[in-house]
Amino acid sequence: MGPFACTCGNRLFIDNTQCVACGAEVGWCPACRTLTTLIPTPAGGWTCGNDACHAPLLKCGNYALEHICNRCVLLVNESPDGAPTADTLCDYCQLTEVIPDLSIEGNRQRWYELETAKRRLLLLLDQLGLPYGGAASGIALPLSFDFKADAIPADGVWKMMSDERVYTGHQDGKITINVREADVVEREKLRVDLNEAHRTLCGHFRHEIGHYYWQLLVAGRCEPEFKAVFGDHEQPPYDEALNRYYQNGPLPDWETRFVSAYATMHPWENFAETFALYLDMAAVLDTAIHAGIVSNIDVRQSSLEEMIVEYQKLGVAANELNRSMGLTDLVPEVLSEGIRGKLAFIHNLVRFATGRELEQPVASAAAASG
Repeated sequence: MGPFACTCGNRLFIDNTQCVACGAEVGWCPACRTLTTLIPTPAGGWTCGNDACHAPLLKCGNYALEHICNRCVLLVNESPDGAPTADTLCDYCQLTEVIPDLSIEGNRQRWYELETAKRRLLLLLDQLGLPYGGAASGIALPLSFDFKADAIPADGVWKMMSDERVYTGHQDGKITINVREADVVEREKLRVDLNEAHRTLCGHFRHEIGHYYWQLLVAGRCEPEFKAVFGDHEQPPYDEALNRYYQNGPLPDWETRFVSAYATMHPWENFAETFALYLDMAAVLDTAIHAGIVSNIDVRQSSLEEMIVEYQKLGVAANELNRSMGLTDLVPEVLSEGIRGKLAFIHNLVRFATGRELEQPVASAAAASG
C-alpha cells in the first residue's frame, strides 16, 4: 500500500507514526485517503500536510492516547483546544468492541499487533471496494471485532481458568480473535502443531472476513452456485464435519483441489480459506505495484487470469529469495484448475459486490471449478 511521502520527501510506510528522516508526526487523513505529514495547529489539532488537501484533523483517540492507531478523524466543528478524547475514534477503531485487558503485561503490544493487522485488512477491503460497516452504517450485517484471551497468563503460560475458551472465529458479523494469536511464540507453536504453511494475524483476519462475506453476499443469494463450487454446506452439519476433520485429518489428495488442508473440513472453511487467498493475492500485487516491481496490473480492474499470472511470477521469485534466507515460502499454494475455479467464483462475487461488470456469471464460475 502506498507509496506515501512526508513533506520532507522521505518515503512513508503504512504503519508509520513518525517520519524517520525529519521526525515529523504522520497519520492517515480520511479526506484525501493517504498517509500524510501532520502539521500542528495553534489550537492543538492538526492539518493534513498534503498540498491538495489541508483538511483539519484530530488524531484518533487510540493514536493520541493509546499509541495503538495512526489514523485521524476530520475536525468538523473545530473546538477552541482541538484536544482529542477517548471517544474520538477513527472509523476503523470504532469497529473494535472488546480490547485485551491492558493491566496484563504484554497485552498492550498484543493489542497493537491486532489493530495493525486489522487496519491492513480494512484498507484492503476499501481498496477493493467491498462493503462493510459498523452498527451505525445501516449495512445489513454490521461488522465488529472482539480481541479476547482465554485467561490471565500470569506465569507466562497460556491456559484456561474456566470452562469458557475463546475461539477465533466469526458469528453474525462479529469477528473474535484470541489474543494468544498476537503472541508470536504461541502462534508459531500452533502453526507447527497444526502443520500450517502460514499462520499470521493478517491471515486470521482475511480468513474470518471470508466468513463475514459468505453471510453478507452468499447466504440466501447464490447458495446453489456456491454449493456447485465449494460443496454442500448443509450436509454434513458443521459440527459433524469439524469432529471428523480433527479425528481423521484432511482428504489425502487435498493439494490438488483445496488451498489448504483446513479448507477440506467444511464448505464454509473451503470458501473462507479461498477468500483469504484472494485477499493475499490482492495485497501482494498491490504492494508489488507500489514497490515498482509490477506495473501492468490493477487489482480492481484486472482479470483473474492476469492476477494469477503476476502472483505466480512474484511467488516463484519470492519463494526462492525466502529459501535463500532459510525462511518459509511466501506463496505456498499451487493454483490447480480446481482452485482457480473457486477463485473465479470469489473474483466474480467481489466484482458483483463492488458494482463492477462480472467476467462471467457466478453460475459459470461454478462450472469452471469442475
